[in-house]
Amino acid sequence: MRIAFVSDIHGNLLALEAVLAELAREPVDLVVNLGDILSGPLWPCETAERLMALRWPTIAGNHERQLLTLPRERLTPTDAFTAQVLDDRHRAWLQGLPPQRRIEPDVLCCHGTPTSDLVYLLQTTTPDYGRDGAPGVRAASDQEVRMRLGTPATALVACGRTHVPRVVQVDDVLVVNPGSVGLQAYDDDHVHRHVIETHSPLARYARTDRIDGTWRAQLRCVPYDHEAAARQAERNARPDWAHALRTGHALRPAHWDTQ
Repeated sequence: MRIAFVSDIHGNLLALEAVLAELAREPVDLVVNLGDILSGPLWPCETAERLMALRWPTIAGNHERQLLTLPRERLTPTDAFTAQVLDDRHRAWLQGLPPQRRIEPDVLCCHGTPTSDLVYLLQTTTPDYGRDGAPGVRAASDQEVRMRLGTPATALVACGRTHVPRVVQVDDVLVVNPGSVGLQAYDDDHVHRHVIETHSPLARYARTDRIDGTWRAQLRCVPYDHEAAARQAERNARPDWAHALRTGHALRPAHWDTQ
């Protein structure tokens, strides 16, 4: 069994198409989308149309929940941009997405953790943002991951949310975050102010293989026309996104809306 996981596309159709092209060259049995699909100043409607036609198993992320449940005045600029361009078909599709999904008896998919779409599973925020250049976030310890996982009764947990590609083995559970297809840096203030940066504009996804009953994972990086994506962000008045798309770094000091 070979499963590819994508996450955090954020309306970046160009990055998605590059990942699709690689998957066409190296076919898998299944592709699963882990949420945060459309929100961003790029191509939310076009991305929705592409993914709806693909009919991948898909779960909702925090941005889907926010788009569908928060009043307009409480939306971040990123979600507000997306909310004003989506049509009823796109919203109906998002409304039908579950917050988590078990796609095989031993494979659980969630966006953040099995119990929250906001909490990071494999990263931990810290209160030292900006102190001697500290990003305000670090890799979570095995103990922290174990606590956030709870008792998933599964061999493989796939998550997104942080945009940071990472694979961790905790006890008998392999935890895979494929990273972000569409946005390689952002800043946030949940739970502490921090920046996430992959230091590269490349699109990310993960491939997992079950071999002799054991899951193994590979993290993949895919080049795409990130300059065209950055120009689209600039056309939609988001220089912060343009910088992140070009460089894989967040603007500092950062005063743009949270992810």
